[in-house]
Amino acid sequence: MTPTPPPDTPASAQPIGVFDSGVGGLSVLAELRQALPNEDFLYLADTAHVPYGSRSDEEIRDLTARAVAELCRRGVKAVVVACNTASAFSLTHLRARHALPIIGLVPAVKPAVKATKSGVVGVLATPGTGRGTLLRDVIREFAEPAGVRVLTAVSTALVPLVEAGKADSEEARATLREVLAPVAGAGADQLVLGCTHYPFLRASIEAEFGSTFTLVDSGAAVARHTRNVLAERGLLHTEAREGRVTYLVTGDPQAARPVFAALLSQPARSAPAHTGPESGHSETQLSGHAPRIEPAHT
Repeated sequence: MTPTPPPDTPASAQPIGVFDSGVGGLSVLAELRQALPNEDFLYLADTAHVPYGSRSDEEIRDLTARAVAELCRRGVKAVVVACNTASAFSLTHLRARHALPIIGLVPAVKPAVKATKSGVVGVLATPGTGRGTLLRDVIREFAEPAGVRVLTAVSTALVPLVEAGKADSEEARATLREVLAPVAGAGADQLVLGCTHYPFLRASIEAEFGSTFTLVDSGAAVARHTRNVLAERGLLHTEAREGRVTYLVTGDPQAARPVFAALLSQPARSAPAHTGPESGHSETQLSGHAPRIEPAHT
C-alpha cells in the first residue's frame, strides 16, 4: 500500500492526486506530467464503479467524494478531478469540504468556438456531462454570444469500450459513426472531447471522419491551470528530479493492468488547439514501463 507521507513532509513535496472514474484520466495525467515533471502523482481510478455517465447525480457526487477523501487520506497536496462527469456534479461540494486545491475539468467549448470556421461545434459527451450545468454554462458564456451552434452527441457505450481496451476497434468505430454522423452532417468543424476517455478514441475518430473535425480537449489547459494554482500557493516541488506515479484502482488490479499498460504505452497527443509554444509540445509518451497498480478502498 502507498504510504502516507510523514507528518513533517513539506507540503510542496507531497504528491498531487488525480482522480477519474476509470482510465480516461490517464490522458490528463500525461499533460500534467509534461507540465509538472518534478511532481509525484497518485492516480486513482474508480474502476469498481465505472462508468459514471449513466449514474444519478447523487451517486456521482458520493463516489467522487469518497475517492477524493481517499486521496486526501494518503497525503496529497491538491486534487485534479480528471473526469468531466465528476466535475460537472461535484466540484462545489468538494471545495466546500476540503481546504486543499480542487481542480476540475470544463468542456473545451471556448477554444472550439474561437477556432470554428463553419460556426458549428460538436461536443462528444457522456450522459452525465450532457445533463450537467458546466456544459450548459460554457455554451451560454462562449458559444451563444458568438452565434456559434453547439451540437451535443452522447453515448453510453464509448467509455466501457475504452475501459475494455477497445478504443481502436471496429466496435468503437461503429459507435462513433452512429453518434457523430449527425454532427458531421450539420457542418461541425470542431469536436470537443467532453470526456477524458475520449482522447484515446482519436485514432478511431480520425479513421471514420478523416479531417472533418479538429479535435479539442481540456487536458493541456488543465495542466497549465494546475501549475498556476500550485505556484500561487507555494506548492510547487522545488527539487530538480523526475516525478513518480503511483496507480490505484478500486476494482481488480490484475484486470486493470493490461488496459493501463496499453494506454500508457501510447503517445498522448494534445489537441491542435492546445499545442505549439503555449503548451510546449505536441506529443508526449505516457509511460515507458509496465505500471505498478495497487488496490484502493473508497
